[in-house]
Amino acid sequence: MSQETPVTPKAERLGIVQQAQSGISLPSSAPTWYSLVLKGLLKALMALAGLFFFILALQFLREGAGLYSSQIQTMLITSNTSALGFGWLLAYTFLSGSPVAAIAVTLFASHSINSMQTLLMITGSRLGASFVVLGIGFIYSLRGHERGKSVSIGILSLLTTAAIYLPALAVGLGMMQTNLLGVWQPGDIAEVPSFIKIIYGPIMDRLDMLQMPGWLIFIVGVGTMLMAFKLLDSVLPEMTSDTGAFANLQRYLAHPLAMFALGALVTSITMSVSVSLSILVPLHAKGFVRREHAVPYIMGANITTFIDTLIAALSVGGPAAFMIVLIEMVSVTLVSLVVLLTCYGPFKNGILWLQEKIAASKLSLAAFVGVIMVIPLGLMFIR
Repeated sequence: MSQETPVTPKAERLGIVQQAQSGISLPSSAPTWYSLVLKGLLKALMALAGLFFFILALQFLREGAGLYSSQIQTMLITSNTSALGFGWLLAYTFLSGSPVAAIAVTLFASHSINSMQTLLMITGSRLGASFVVLGIGFIYSLRGHERGKSVSIGILSLLTTAAIYLPALAVGLGMMQTNLLGVWQPGDIAEVPSFIKIIYGPIMDRLDMLQMPGWLIFIVGVGTMLMAFKLLDSVLPEMTSDTGAFANLQRYLAHPLAMFALGALVTSITMSVSVSLSILVPLHAKGFVRREHAVPYIMGANITTFIDTLIAALSVGGPAAFMIVLIEMVSVTLVSLVVLLTCYGPFKNGILWLQEKIAASKLSLAAFVGVIMVIPLGLMFIR
């Protein structure tokens, strides 16, 4: 009586399990080449659709804001500090900083806010963008994970972002006030890339014919942008704690510059700092990423998150809006590199110490959440 040839795990994965007696291969369970091609084409189409709706949303926002430029400036953004608070609170509302930064450049393009207010509003959008990471940490803790570990990444994200962005804001304002990169006036439609005018011009012309109120156009623009981000997120690969690239992260990427580069890379791929930082929550909770390794990762993520905002600025505001965003990006990069290369140890230890104090009890955590809510609200009322 013949014995069956043992099946190896490799053979099972390849779908080529053979029967020794007959020599006939069983059907493979692996996807066929044409199904992989179709899946790739579908993802590419969804990515293109997401990009299409992203740019369309910018046009809607610009049009809607333009109809209420004086009201927006008078009622919502009454000072430079209120622009900072407004962007901060909107990031809480949208659970993302990218849509808020895009709104800031559209307000600038429609002459609703000036260049300094635009820079401050973009800074506010980044200060509030990490709030979603804290929320994800709370949800993760409800699944039975230790609360301190689950929320620590959210606290670290908010603290690290503030510790880098506030000094960077001072640098950026200094660069702007010295008129280092030219005149700060929004570009007109002639400076928008021609392909945008060709594709979106007829749509906006039809919108004008409908005579929709500006507030409705603005709301449609916000909804369209959120839909665009959802489409773009759906085509991104899932990154979990079981992903091979992250399994040995603690061993191979312990160096601050390596984690800094990884944070920048992941955010440049996901186009969302909220997404790239949220990945850290389960990784840290399960022990794959240590807190001290997360700090430089957050710093790197906070730089490349400006890529989509640069595109948005050039699309709707021309070179002037582009340079405002570029100044923010350069300022954050400079401050981050100075910290990494000169005083990273004390900086990291200070952030980690403060995070431990905040997460030590429910009362201190509640106080922290209250403070980060009250600060942007207070900024809104400063004249």
